[in-house]
Amino acid sequence: MNNYSFELITGPMSCGKTEELLRRVKRCIIAKKKVKVISPEVDTRTNGDYIESRNGLWLDAIKVKHAIQILSQVKPDDEVIAIDELQFFDSNIVKVITKLMNEGKRVIGTGLELDFKAEPFGSMPQLLCIATDVTKLHAVCMKCGCFEATRTQRLIDGKPADKSSPLIMIGGDETYEARCIKCYELPDKNHEKNKHGLKLLNFSK
Repeated sequence: MNNYSFELITGPMSCGKTEELLRRVKRCIIAKKKVKVISPEVDTRTNGDYIESRNGLWLDAIKVKHAIQILSQVKPDDEVIAIDELQFFDSNIVKVITKLMNEGKRVIGTGLELDFKAEPFGSMPQLLCIATDVTKLHAVCMKCGCFEATRTQRLIDGKPADKSSPLIMIGGDETYEARCIKCYELPDKNHEKNKHGLKLLNFSK
C-alpha cells in the first residue's frame, strides 16, 4: 500500500482484527517507517497504554478520549497511523481519518462493523465507505464450531443478552463470543411481553 490510504480491518469479536493490525504495524516498523498507534480510552481491557491481541502480541499505544485528539498526537513526520477499535470513537473519527489521508498518511484501523444487536456500530458504515481497502475477517463460531462466525454474541451470566442491554459493555471472552448467523441469538423481553398482552410502563413522560 502507498500513502494516502485507509486500510480497514473488520469482523466480529475474536476474529483476529488486532492481531492483523499488529502484524501490519510491525512490518512497517521493520521497514523503518514512523508509526503512531492510537487506542480509545474507553477500551479498558488492557491495564496500560498499549494494545494487545488475544494471542499475546502487544504494542505501545496512545490512548485518547475524543477522536479529534488524535490529530494533536500525530506529528508531521509520522507516516503510518494505526487506530484500534474505531467503533468506540465519536462521529468526528470520519473527518479525522479523511484529514490524515489527505495529509499523505497511511491509516490502518480495526473496528467491529456490527454491535451485539447485529446493527451497524457507531461510525463504521461511513468508515467502510471511505476505506481504500477493507479486510473482513471471520471467526470460529463458539457454538457450532464452523468457520463463518460474523456476529458478536453478548452473554450475561452465560445466557444471550437481551436486546435492551446497554450498547457499550467492555468485556472479553467471559462476556462476548463469536457466532455464525445460524447460532446468533438476540432475545427481546419487551417484545415477548407485548405478545402476551402485558402493558409496558412508559417512564419517558
